[in-house]
Amino acid sequence: MMQQLEPAYDKKCECKVCKKGFNTKKLRSKFVKVSSYDSDFCPNYSDEGMNPLYYHIHTCPQCGFSESEDFSPYFPPGALELIKSKVANAWKPRDYSRKRSITDAISTYKLAILCGTLKKEKHLTLAGLYIRLSWLYRSLENAEQEQRFIKLAIKEYMESYMADDFKGSSVSETRLFYLIGELSRRTHQTEQAVKYLSKVIETQSRSTEPKLIEMAREQWYELREKQKTAAN
Repeated sequence: MMQQLEPAYDKKCECKVCKKGFNTKKLRSKFVKVSSYDSDFCPNYSDEGMNPLYYHIHTCPQCGFSESEDFSPYFPPGALELIKSKVANAWKPRDYSRKRSITDAISTYKLAILCGTLKKEKHLTLAGLYIRLSWLYRSLENAEQEQRFIKLAIKEYMESYMADDFKGSSVSETRLFYLIGELSRRTHQTEQAVKYLSKVIETQSRSTEPKLIEMAREQWYELREKQKTAAN
């Protein structure tokens, strides 16, 4: 009899801080079904138990160093020592290598944000952690925490644009402007949202993402209508 394929499998990792080996779970893509996307690209899964966002972070059970595959292998001078003193020395061994609950997942993102900040990861990488964390809070219907982490994501996306650190990544300038505009809209920063959604529309002659331009135009139009109504 053929053995049934499990949705989750073990991926072998080596901790870049303490050099010990450990396993982390990943979900096989054939079991992951997206039913829809929100306007900020948050995926909604038909089976919440099969949510790959839960397993995006690799957390070393020995020292607590946490990262995603977007982290760079490079540690700037002093970063290893900082991570050892702020993360490893305070670490109470926990094992995130088994099936994760949403609470486990949230803890791993917070650890990765701490490690990524100490390691001076790209702003784009930190923004990606903040936005995913806000999505987890959205699925818990915790609006206060969702808003908090969306605002932190906006700040990092803006820094990424200023520092040009999104260049050479899968995030285009059009997408970056769209994310800043859309996340600003979600946090009721209307003027900023209008400004960045306008920037998306201005890139249409050189952009290869017509769907994004269309989405930005719809959101922009809606915001302008609201502004007009409010002014009357």
